[in-house]
Parts: sequence; structure tokens; C-alpha cells
Amino acid sequence: MPFSRLPIGFAVSSLFAVLVMVAVPGNAEAHILQGETGGFLSGFEHPLSGIDHLLAMFCVGLWGAQMGGRAVWSLPIVFPLIMVLGGMMGIAGLPLPAVESGIALSIIVLGAAIAFVWHPPEWLAVLVIGVFAIFHGYAHGAELPAASDPADFAIGFVVATGLIHIAGIAVGLAFQRFREGELSRALGGLIGLGGLYFLVA
Repeated sequence: MPFSRLPIGFAVSSLFAVLVMVAVPGNAEAHILQGETGGFLSGFEHPLSGIDHLLAMFCVGLWGAQMGGRAVWSLPIVFPLIMVLGGMMGIAGLPLPAVESGIALSIIVLGAAIAFVWHPPEWLAVLVIGVFAIFHGYAHGAELPAASDPADFAIGFVVATGLIHIAGIAVGLAFQRFREGELSRALGGLIGLGGLYFLVA
């Protein structure tokens, strides 16, 4: 089935799945570092525990859907791969300045790109999200729980990130069917404003 013909129900179910994932980690937090799956669960929970990470990752999928073509899959694939590199930097304790500002700027830039329908060459879009992925990955790695296995933790946050990307893609493709994508642009604008809040808060 072509990407553009994905049913609206898939978008709704994807968004619902993300909301469920956001709710579940909070209830399981007391047990998240116990047992063999502690590292994976900690990593899986991390992108869902902060709205800043969640918004940026959702935007990657939404922007890819808006751009269309290969960007539908290339942006959501590149982001978690580069994020792993940033995570390794964080785990190793390598210095990276202005991490929180970089995360906030990622929300602003990606939200604005969607709001203003910025469709750069694919290589430039990949470069943009790759730079921001470093900051998000670094934040994950720097906060690695002492009891977690780094590899399992990385797998966990990559899986969660991928699911958030899928939700963004599904919503973006569904929104394209209404008023020539005006809903996507409006959502991008709101997310960008949220990024401004994180930048000054």
C-alpha cells in the first residue's frame, strides 16, 4: 500500500500507542532497573519521559512525511543511528556544550520546517536532523542509569525513538489528506512554539 494511502485509523492507532507508551513507564518506574531487562526498559522509557525528546522525534517523522519521497524513511532511519553516536559520547563523558539548548533548538527548527513547508535537498535535511540527533543521544547517554547495561539501554531508546517516528509519519501522511496539509503546518507551528518555551524556561 502506498505511503500516501495509509488509512487514518493507522495514524490514530499509532498516536494512541505513543500515548500509552508515555503513560506506562511512569507506572513501572519503581521496577525499571530490576531484572535482566532493566537496561532496555530504562532506555525505552527515556525518550518518553521528556516532552522535549518526544516532540523532536515526532517532528522527524512528521517532516519526513511532509517532504515525501525517500525522506519518509531516510530521516527516521538516520536520526536514531546518529543518536546512538551521541549516546556513546554521553556514556563516555565527552564534553558537548549547550546540550539542553541544542535539544530546544531542534524542536524550534523542525517545527518551523513543518510550519513553513521547508523542503530542502534530502542531504541537507539529513544533515539537520543528524546534528540534532547528537544532542538528543548525548542526553540519553549522559543519564544512563548506573545499573543499566549500555548496549541494552541504547537498544531501548532506539526502539522507542523509532516508534515515535512511525507515529509522526502516520499522522503526517493522514494530515496531508486534509486541506492540503494545513493541519501538519499548524501542528508544526505549535510544536515550534513549544521549543521556544523550552529554550527560555
